Amino acid sequence: MKIQESAENYLETILILSRRLGQVRSIDIATELNFSKPSVSVAMKNLRLNGYIIMSNEGYIALTEAGRSIAEMIYERHTLLSSWLESLGVDPQVAVEDACRIEHVISAESFDAIKQHVRKYNPESVPLS
Repeated sequence: MKIQESAENYLETILILSRRLGQVRSIDIATELNFSKPSVSVAMKNLRLNGYIIMSNEGYIALTEAGRSIAEMIYERHTLLSSWLESLGVDPQVAVEDACRIEHVISAESFDAIKQHVRKYNPESVPLS
């Protein structure tokens, strides 16, 4: 099932914050993304209704298996693409911004081909999962 780019960004952010903070709340997401609390609240409701996250009574957010799968896919794309672009000489900030756009639209086939190419020709410069 294809989900919106914004939902993918939220799931990726939850994954990153959970690794950094342990537990994640809506305010953490709002702060990280520089979004308003009401916007994040609406997004979390939609992610919950679609089965991508669960929220505890205390307001902590956790990824479901489906949500984690999407978040890890997007995060792998982001880290590989941004590192690969940097290794090609792209400015680090531009590489991150471009990777953030590419990660949502690239096909699985094209991403796998890039990943295999990187593994073969440039394994030291790019983190692989």
